[in-house]
Formats: sequence, C-alpha cells, structure tokens
Amino acid sequence: MKSLSISPSSRTPLLSERQIKRYLEQAKTGQQEASISANGEHGPHTEYQQELEWLLASKATAQVYGLVLNKLLEETVTLSDDIWYWDEVLSSRLYTALYSVQMSPFRLFDWSSSVWDDARRRASQLNISTAGHQAQQTLSTQWKEFYVLVRQVVQERNVAEMHKRVIGPVQRIRGEARQKQTNLKKARLRGANALGVLLGEGLMNESVHGEGLATPSGDHASHKWKVSVARNVALMDAVLAKVNEPSLAVEKFDAAIAEETDEDPLYAADIRNQSDDGGVQPALVIERLIRTIDERLPEYRESTKAIVKDHGRPSRLARYWLPVTVGILSSTTVLRILVNRKAEITAWVEDFGSTVMDFWMNWVIEPTKKVISTIHHDEGSEVSIMSKRSLEGDRDSLERMVVDFAIDNPGNATDTGNPLTEMEIADIRSKIREGDLTPVLKAYEKDLASPFYGTIRGNLIRALLIQVQKTKVDVEVAMGGIDALLKSQELVFGFVGLTPGIIVTVGAYFWLRNNFSKRRGSTKAQKQGLMVRQLRNIDRVLTNSTPTEFGELYYKDHGLLLCEVHVLRQQAKKNMPDQVHREFIEDLDELVDVRTGVKKQIRVVERIRWSYLKWF
Repeated sequence: MKSLSISPSSRTPLLSERQIKRYLEQAKTGQQEASISANGEHGPHTEYQQELEWLLASKATAQVYGLVLNKLLEETVTLSDDIWYWDEVLSSRLYTALYSVQMSPFRLFDWSSSVWDDARRRASQLNISTAGHQAQQTLSTQWKEFYVLVRQVVQERNVAEMHKRVIGPVQRIRGEARQKQTNLKKARLRGANALGVLLGEGLMNESVHGEGLATPSGDHASHKWKVSVARNVALMDAVLAKVNEPSLAVEKFDAAIAEETDEDPLYAADIRNQSDDGGVQPALVIERLIRTIDERLPEYRESTKAIVKDHGRPSRLARYWLPVTVGILSSTTVLRILVNRKAEITAWVEDFGSTVMDFWMNWVIEPTKKVISTIHHDEGSEVSIMSKRSLEGDRDSLERMVVDFAIDNPGNATDTGNPLTEMEIADIRSKIREGDLTPVLKAYEKDLASPFYGTIRGNLIRALLIQVQKTKVDVEVAMGGIDALLKSQELVFGFVGLTPGIIVTVGAYFWLRNNFSKRRGSTKAQKQGLMVRQLRNIDRVLTNSTPTEFGELYYKDHGLLLCEVHVLRQQAKKNMPDQVHREFIEDLDELVDVRTGVKKQIRVVERIRWSYLKWF
C-alpha cells in the first residue's frame, strides 16, 4: 500500500504497468496466505484484514484508472496526426498523385498476389479433375495451360472491375483516402467518448462531486467508496473492450457500455453482502485489475495499432521508396563525377575557404580592431594626412628666413633704414606668425621694377623662395584643419569601414539559416500556429456541442475537449515563460471543468484568446 501511495509533489504520480502488476500479485499472494492462516474463521483480524485489502484495491484502482485515462488520451491524440495527414493528401491533387505513386508498387504486389492465388487455386482444382490426363503431358505444356489460366483470371478481374474505370484514377485515390480518414475519425470519436465516459462515470466524477472518495466515516461512507471502486473496475474493463470495436457506431457507444456493465457482477453486486456467496470480495477486484493490465490494455494497444496500420498514414518504406530509389540509381553517376573532378572540387573548396577567411580577417576583424583602438585613443590608430611636426618645422623655418631677410635689408622693414633692434625683430616675429611678410613683399615689389638687377643682386630670388615657403606653410595649415576634422570623426570612419563586412556577414548568416535551417528557424512560428489551431478546435468543440439539460457537455464532447486541451497544454509549456505558463494552466483547468457549463467554458476560451495573444 505504501508503494501504491504517491505524494502530490511527486514528478511521476503514475506507476508503470509492470510495477502495479507486481504489487497486485504480491497482494494476491498475501491474501492467499492470510486466508490459509485464518482457517476460515471470521474474527476481528479477518475484518481488519478485509478493510486493508479494500484499501489496497482502491489505491491500485486509482493507479490503473490513471493508466487507462493516460493511454486513451495518448492514443486518441495520436490519431489526429494521421487525420491531418489525409487532410494534406486531399487538399491538393499534386499530393494525391504523389500518394498514388508511393502506393503503386504495393498495389501492384497485392493485385499480382491475388491473381497468382486465384490462378493456383483453379489450377489445383483442374489437376484434381484431370490428374490422369496431365500425367501424360510435358512440363512445357502444363506451363502453357497455367499461363492461359492466368490470362483468363486477369481478364475476368478486368471485367469485374470495369465499373471502377468509369471514375478517374485520381478520384479513386481520393475516395480511398477519404474513406481511411473517415474510419480514423470514427476511431477518434470512440476514443474521446470512452475518455468522457471514464471521466463522467469513474473515479474522476466521484472525486469532484460532494465529499467524493474522502476518508470514510461510518458504514454508509465505507460502503460508498467500495461500491465506487468495484464499479470503476468494471467500467474500465467495459470501455477498453468496446472502444476499438469497428462495428460499433459512435452514437451507440454509451448504450454498449451500459449493456456491458449491466452484465458485470462487479458493477451490479452489493458490497454490503461481501461475506455472502453473492458478494464481491476485494480479491476479485484485484484479480480484475490484473486482467485489465495483462489483457485489456495490451488488446487496446494492439487494436489501435491495427487501426493505424489499416487506415493511418503509409509506412516509411511506402513514403520514401521513390527518393531512396532515385538516390541509389543516381549514386554511381554522382560518384563518377566526384572522382573525375576530384582535383577541381578540392581546389574550389580550398579557394572558397581561403576567400571566406580573408574576408573575415580583412573586413571584419581588422576594422573591429581599429574601432576598438580608436575608442582607446591609441596614437598609432589615429587618422592623419601629414606628420605631427611637419607644420611646426616649416613655420619656424619661414620665421627664420623672413627675420634674416629683414636683418639683411632693414630698409624694407623700417622707414629709417637703421639696423633692427631686438624689439623690432620681436615685432616682425609676431607678425610672421600671423602671416604678415611685409619686409619680403616690399623687397619683392622693388626688385620687380628691375628684375635683371634684382636677380643679379639675389634679393628677388630670395624673396620668391620665401613666398614659396609661405605657400607651403599655408597649405600645411589647411591640411592641418582637414586633419583635425578627420580626427574628430575618426570613430565614424572606423564604423564605416566595418559596415560592409558586418552587412555581408549578417546577410550570409540569415541566408544560411533560412535555407539550411528553415525548420529550426521557424520552430516558434510552427508552435504558435499549432496553438492557434488547437484553440480553434477547442472553440469548435464547445460551439458545435449540444449541452445536456444541465448545460454541461456530453461524454463525447468532453473527451474531444480534453484531447485538444492536452495538446495545447504541451505546446504552451514549450512556448511560454514559467510564470505565464502557470497562469495559463489555471485557465485550462477552468476550461476543462464541465461542471461550470458550456457558456462559461466559451467565455474562458475568449479570455484565453485575449490574455495570451502574444504567445498565440
């Protein structure tokens, strides 16, 4: 009993089938030993032992009930994937034609097998009737007769299937796909109905109404939970037996379950008379639970697999034989091309790799280093048109040249023509720094009046060379201004140099992601699209349902709602933050509570739609 008791905080509240079966078999062995030791006497110890057995049976029933609900939910949701596959096949003639090509080898094989079996059957009948005559025939003659027999079978089959030729091949394939989808929808509705019956009539219904299966107090309460446990075991057995019965219509499922349970002794027996021969012992409940695990659940899984195999999507072999065949047939050609052009392909790969590395280093890494150096004010990275000391040296040289010229020609520097004093030389220096070359220009103007004499004397050429130096200084001053402007915008130029590499890199990254990782890149959009589709299905279930007289959902609609909410819950866990997901789960729990009524459930759907719009 301790092993079957799971705390609410446990991450795995459901035990596995193997564990539950092992505990039940141990309990069954313990019951037999206790029965032998009691020698048939019904004393206080025996009554206490029976109460413990009922408690153990109820805990095991709750575990098996959870297993059955979980298995029904998983299998019913899985059928939806195959239904969506047929939706895709029926949505386009191209997909229908592709499905026809995929299934053509299997159709041909089935048709050939049936023709061969029919021909062999007829040949065996013919051999029995004409055994003496055929003993005298040669082997080649017998093969000719068998070939004629095969042709006869083929012709008869063609005549028998003449009515199918009235309809085009594409329409026949679409009709077949539509029929398979219809069968899957019926199986899904039966699974949803079974889920709703277990939720509405089983332990779930007992636990949410009134006191439910709370700790009993008195004989009536003890009788209530024992009856509930026994009936729930019978109900699970009946549901698993009828859920995948192909001949059972969905509309008659509830009636079939009621008929099945009416004939079950566990469902109709009175637990109060458990000491009598007609009463139900806890050992019988445990025995039925073991049978449910050993027989009913495996039978349900096998029947579901059979339905999926017959009406679900084709196998992987059928879906992928065409591309695999094309790949195998073209593999030799591709291998030959690769071998013949091995050197060219290797050189191309190496060139491509070196090009990518050079681009990365020269247009991304190096500009990034320059930007970082600029931010750190690295002197070696500063943008400069001329050297830092060039202007100062040329300006000092110009100053010395003009001062020496003025000292040698004082008449051009002063009106008196006397030798220059220190104060006058300092004044000339200050004017030179401001760009005033008056002593040189006066001499230049005088020498221009008699250029030949001025050239011989040397002052004209000297004045001309000084003006050339002045022009050089002016050009350097202008270049210094441009240099200062470039330095002030050095970070901008660094980012301009980095921009082409960044643009090309980001563009290549998005192109590769969209082309080679398209499925991974669109995962979030796919999850959101699936959540929107699930919310739409939930709204359809609630809108198209016909409520009971109490305003609640019927069992079938309740099961369908739970399946859609289950898928929505799984997708929301992957797509929502933890805090938002906890609030979302609260709304989903309110949504699946059928006691609130359909109208309130529709309002909950509206609240979910506008509250979590960002994640839809």
